Amino acid sequence: MVNSAAPVTAEPPAPVTEPPAPAAVFDWLDQAAELRAAAGLTRTLRSRPAEDPVLDLAGNDYLGLVHHPDVTRAAAEAALRWGGGATGSRLVTGTTALHTELELELAEFCGAEAALVFSSGYAANLAALTALTDPDTLIVSDAYNHASLIDGCRLARSDVHRAPHDDPAAVAAALAARTHRRALVVSDSVFSVDGNAARVGELSAAARAHGAALLIDDAHGLGVLGPGGRGALAAAGLAGAPDTVATVTLSKSLGSQGGAVVGPRRVIRHLTETARTFIFDTGLAPAAVGAALAALRLLRAEPERADRAREVARLLSAQLTAVGLHASTPDAAVVSVRAPGPEAAVAWAADCRTAGLAVGCFRPPSVPDGISRLRLTARGDLTDAQIAHAVEVIRRTAPGA
Repeated sequence: MVNSAAPVTAEPPAPVTEPPAPAAVFDWLDQAAELRAAAGLTRTLRSRPAEDPVLDLAGNDYLGLVHHPDVTRAAAEAALRWGGGATGSRLVTGTTALHTELELELAEFCGAEAALVFSSGYAANLAALTALTDPDTLIVSDAYNHASLIDGCRLARSDVHRAPHDDPAAVAAALAARTHRRALVVSDSVFSVDGNAARVGELSAAARAHGAALLIDDAHGLGVLGPGGRGALAAAGLAGAPDTVATVTLSKSLGSQGGAVVGPRRVIRHLTETARTFIFDTGLAPAAVGAALAALRLLRAEPERADRAREVARLLSAQLTAVGLHASTPDAAVVSVRAPGPEAAVAWAADCRTAGLAVGCFRPPSVPDGISRLRLTARGDLTDAQIAHAVEVIRRTAPGA
């Protein structure tokens, strides 16, 4: 998921003089769809089989754990023991002993006092932003932040300052000029379009200089950055900091589904008692909890998985650059390759799939800089031969090749 701008919509209709017929109420959606198609922004769903022969560099399985037997076995055993669903809100019936176990181990792994598991990383971000702010809070948010952070800012009852991308000095200036009693600095740890990492240490210094809290969305950092994959806060020496909170997903490096907030115990208590996406949402399914817990234990036992994910990203970037393509220099496990435009990016991704390689395709309005590109996931379980094959397919199918 990436930063999301306003969608293409149809022109507002003329004033209504009489109610439309029931069959015409949604006619405006057809006009909006035509406008999106003309702009090259049509999106479609594609079902994939369980045994897909395509080499997947489009998903977010950074450590290659989605199909690991320990992970799938744990998911099956959790479903058999606890059932297919959590049965209700976590404050009612939706918290199992398995949820509590995952929270304890996740907090310990990240070096935090406590953790709280949500049904998705999106819900975790909405919770953190809406529950940790009020009308007397200024939110300073990086311009390239993920869509879930943007939506959280919109839902918060706070003023929001959109800071230039990757500019801690601009963040400090916004904080210095504020008239609000409180402030919260918000940033992705790894930006999911080009894979560049935020300067978390500098953001922390800016926040502390002006008495602000720091919220880092570590969705693309957990399992990849820091010692043993402990995340961006550990990499910056901020694990367990009293003024810093992280959100993570269980659906990327941990090969499962769901999200969590990790941080000071009093922050987690506050979220448990006030966050609407926690209080009014059904708890994460036990199968997903069991899978995430098994993956976390694998990562703890095999910390070299994080190193390999970063190594694969560097190899992809270097080899793509060597064959003349414009590839990003990765700080974590995301590599992007620029395309000439939206239509070319869509065609390029389709040609890659036809050749047996799945890649992501990002284009406006889902990219904040307006540049279309392919996005590659550097999975830690890829072999050198698979890396070379992927590079060759991308080179061979490149526009104008």
